[in-house]
Amino acid sequence: MRPLLALILSTIALYATPTAADADRPGAFDYYVLALSWSPTWCAIEGDARDAAQCDPAADTGWILHGLWPQYHRGWPAHCQSAERPPNRTMTSDMADIMGSSGLAWYQWKKHGTCSGLSAPAYYALAREAYDRVNRPAVFRKLTQPVKLPASVVEEAFLKANPGWERDMLTITCRNGRIQEARLCLSKSLDPVPCGRDVIRDCTATDALFDPIR
Repeated sequence: MRPLLALILSTIALYATPTAADADRPGAFDYYVLALSWSPTWCAIEGDARDAAQCDPAADTGWILHGLWPQYHRGWPAHCQSAERPPNRTMTSDMADIMGSSGLAWYQWKKHGTCSGLSAPAYYALAREAYDRVNRPAVFRKLTQPVKLPASVVEEAFLKANPGWERDMLTITCRNGRIQEARLCLSKSLDPVPCGRDVIRDCTATDALFDPIR
């Protein structure tokens, strides 16, 4: 390779690749992904084996808050070195009503909340506000039997329940042949925004299993 060309390519690589000091800094991200998990799916795949409280029929759990994730336009930060104090047990327990467990609330702070640039109380408050702003389609609470349906039907239900949202602002994911999550893209002020390429990976299943609330 000619010396000048090699110099140009190495210079481009230097500026295109974040340094360790610049990568994953708290507050340095582009938008949020609000992940809503269908609890019956998680229970069938993992929760029942753990005897998780949210899988008890008395919990009456449908769409739960999996997390509020800081996101880059390409990629995402995780496990940032935050100067904020970690949440105490009361804070994580207070999130269990929408997250299913205090353990999930703690894990989400460690992996994602530390990258938000917010304190733990502020991060949890923002996550709750984001969750409350989304109209979760009531039709899914009316199911009494498992059904198989296209993942696109779940997307349509969310779009109908949330006027003003566009198809590029959410994605539906599947796992083990089941509807897993609705992932909604939000600005830092919680307004709906188009998702990046790393997020828009729609489930293309036409017969995904969807279990009713227990």
